[in-house]
Amino acid sequence: MRFLITGAAGFLGSALANRLVDEGHTVRALDDLSTGSPDVLSPDVFLTRGDINDRPKLWTLLQDVDCVYHLAARVSVPESVLYPREYNLVNVGGTVTLMEAMRDVGVRRVVFISSGTVYGDQTEQPLTESLQPNPRSPYAVSKVAAEYYVRSIGMLWGIESVCLRVFNAYGPGQHLPPVHAPIIPYFLRQAWNQGTLVLHGDGSQTRDYVYVDDVVQAAVSASSAPDINQRIINVGSGVETSVQELARQVIEVTGGSPEVIYNPRNEGGVRRMCADLTLAQQYLGYRPTVSLTDGLRKTLEQNPRLRMK
Repeated sequence: MRFLITGAAGFLGSALANRLVDEGHTVRALDDLSTGSPDVLSPDVFLTRGDINDRPKLWTLLQDVDCVYHLAARVSVPESVLYPREYNLVNVGGTVTLMEAMRDVGVRRVVFISSGTVYGDQTEQPLTESLQPNPRSPYAVSKVAAEYYVRSIGMLWGIESVCLRVFNAYGPGQHLPPVHAPIIPYFLRQAWNQGTLVLHGDGSQTRDYVYVDDVVQAAVSASSAPDINQRIINVGSGVETSVQELARQVIEVTGGSPEVIYNPRNEGGVRRMCADLTLAQQYLGYRPTVSLTDGLRKTLEQNPRLRMK
């Protein structure tokens, strides 16, 4: 098959692109390289540097493509609070631009990578796709809006669509920026270097941490699975883990002895998150295979940057 992956030089996009070319598929990639790097991509991936809102570039890249994976997005919850207009421009506007280009060229399937953050606080756990979204940040709002655009435009224009709500993905290739770093690479680096682990709130809040290879497997299945048009499907581990438990496992895996402190301010604001995987199992044959402990070990071993001073 022939694919276009937007946001292909990022964490999930690069893992997906490399997996697809390893399986013999043709992969075109679009990324503005604002956070991603071409070095993480296989030389067999055809990378174009560009913006998701660049219509002429999209028209060129979409020629003869069978399926699009749409991952191009701004992805930091704290950053979105500071720059909501930028998040709307890229995450919502870019999605609409892509869908219009797909219509113009005649591409008939898109797999949109959404986020478990769209659920926000819910009384029901684990989280099922039938729950009403309750977004708590501009980032989450932008993902909900993009889901609605993908599904409504797809229905009106005959484009098959599936939205994968990915929960807290992690793994060796995850970017570690100087600010707003994802929790797992931040914890691993700090613990390895005998630093400080900062737990926001009381540490009892939970998340669903899913290893990158499991996410990629779900995404690969979504490109050709039958009967998934217009579906929203969770992709997670199905395991609810507290931040305190995450810190304990990180310390065990690294063998470190970091100082653990609590910041009364809980930046995420959401108390509990755990994915119900019933639909993923039914429609994608998805079953996560990497436990959190094994995933933490793989991430530490395969990412030397986490072991640098």
